[in-house]
Amino acid sequence: MTLEETLAAIQPPDPAIIKNIEQKLRSTMTDDAGLGCLRGLLLRYAGITNSTQPEIPRKSTIVCCADHGVAAMKVSAYPPETTVQMTANYLISRGAVANALSNFANSYLIIADLGIAAPTEHLPGLLQRKIARGTANCAVGPAMTREQALQAIQTGIDLAEYYTQKGFRCFLPGEMGIANTTSSAAITACLCGLTPEAATGRGTNISDERLKVKISVVRQALAVNQPDPSDGLDVLQKVGGFELGCIAGIILGAAAHHAFVVLDGFNTGAAALIAHALCPAVRDYLMGSHLAAEPAHDAILKKLGLKPYMDMKFRLGEATGSSIAADLLDAAILAYTYLTKPEQEQIDEPAAFFHETMPPRAAQLTDRTFNFYLHTLPELDTKAMEACQLRIDNLAKPIYSLGYLEELAVELAGILGDERPESTLKRALLCFTGSKLSTVQRQLTEAFAEHAQAEVTIGHLRCDRPPTEAFDFGRITAEDITLSSPILGVALAETSPDDPCGTKQAALREALCSPDGSLRYAADEFLQHVPKQLKADVSALMGAIIAGAHNSSLIVLDNEATEIVARYTELLCPEIKPFILHTQPNLLQLEMTTGGGCIACLGMRVVDAALYMLNDMKTFAEASVSVADDGPGAGRQKKA
Repeated sequence: MTLEETLAAIQPPDPAIIKNIEQKLRSTMTDDAGLGCLRGLLLRYAGITNSTQPEIPRKSTIVCCADHGVAAMKVSAYPPETTVQMTANYLISRGAVANALSNFANSYLIIADLGIAAPTEHLPGLLQRKIARGTANCAVGPAMTREQALQAIQTGIDLAEYYTQKGFRCFLPGEMGIANTTSSAAITACLCGLTPEAATGRGTNISDERLKVKISVVRQALAVNQPDPSDGLDVLQKVGGFELGCIAGIILGAAAHHAFVVLDGFNTGAAALIAHALCPAVRDYLMGSHLAAEPAHDAILKKLGLKPYMDMKFRLGEATGSSIAADLLDAAILAYTYLTKPEQEQIDEPAAFFHETMPPRAAQLTDRTFNFYLHTLPELDTKAMEACQLRIDNLAKPIYSLGYLEELAVELAGILGDERPESTLKRALLCFTGSKLSTVQRQLTEAFAEHAQAEVTIGHLRCDRPPTEAFDFGRITAEDITLSSPILGVALAETSPDDPCGTKQAALREALCSPDGSLRYAADEFLQHVPKQLKADVSALMGAIIAGAHNSSLIVLDNEATEIVARYTELLCPEIKPFILHTQPNLLQLEMTTGGGCIACLGMRVVDAALYMLNDMKTFAEASVSVADDGPGAGRQKKA
């Protein structure tokens, strides 16, 4: 299809299909807020792909590689030859973040040369789509000709058409090209009406001095070229890059063939602005993923009418955030599948669920036992953490560019005393309830646990027993589980199967938090303010958190109810903080209210992404890639 034919083929998603899926959801889940943003994501995907029964899609990560003439202005922390070196890393060493995160997301990885300024014929498996050996320097004139801009977009359209015909329904575009954030900053300044200062960030984590140069170069490129914001092709020609044009074409081609595109960070966002300028209807076919560290990324998302689902402090492309976001889509589709199973396929209790019941009477917990667990937490292994951080800093990427994934990996190294924890760490979910799980909660818990490959234990409470006994039950249960599971998700289910999602968290928020969300009481008195009917839940959960940390496990929190209890536990014992992973809203901004461990399971998947990064990526030395010559990476990163 030509560009003109592609633009004509882009139609809005089918509202009838969206309504059909919505009705099916409401027939099983009366509370729309339970799944939060995942619900809207599911509906969007169904409408885009015309799916009356959505299935987890075949995903394709397409990394488009090209060089930029503006790199001559010294706007990056890495030399221009890094582009071809990283392309070789994708295909030969297979040690880039794109490799690691496509493995995580089960996405087919494609690498395309749109304009690398070096010979690439020797690279196995590379799609040869070279337009030229890099763009011209946009600081002194147009980056490319109009014909080249059209060719870049047409190449993306052709790729989208080819792979949709192969059955791929979800595209995760990524990019590699030294100095491409300079081009993206110029595109964003033009199409979002920003100043060069507001549009330009640190990219590969450059120094203050180099950032000043970069801002000046963006200002110069805009002044010299005067790109027309009403003409996306003109903007691409004047200040863009071949890989950015290709991504714009992938977006347009995917929309024309009813496929879904998950945007990554700043560069793919800038490419989406080009596509949007050519056809505003493409916004209906896009999903945002994360809020990048580049300051203008928020303006891009607002221009496109998209929202981020996480803030991981990433400053790297290569489909990093979009791989995690695509995994959220998989979880939403799996949840829908479980919720809409035919009645004859549903069972009362999944065979995979283990059950532990609080005894009618238990030995009274003494202060001595409580203090032992509270004040004898293991120390983090600082040597393992330092070794882990050093390896991460030397992985073939800009330093500190993977934000919370790096922090998570280092934290796990300290907890486990292993500088490189393996990707296959066993994980478990412990959910406390004072009654039988509702059908919907059971289905959701089963779906999300399957997605996270977590064993599920339901801890059945006796709410008529003293809180000390509930604490001891939680402690013993979690202690047994964490003997073999170094990752433990903890959760509460609703008190009554008929309670709407979020009832328990709302009750705890009202009782224990101030209107601004801060904790209302001192650590040693908060339990007396817990509503009577929730004392067993809170006590058992505290016992599980403390025992899990005591056994050197990472504790992954669920919805706001577990967050509140964990925050009070941290007040009681500050040393426990490194052992606790706050999932929502710290990592994921999904606005989910359902309990039962669904959010904790998504948190476990973020942990998986960190472990894939740590284990699948190669260092600069291992992959023969140039290290930084500017910014915090200079000197810290070693090629040999």
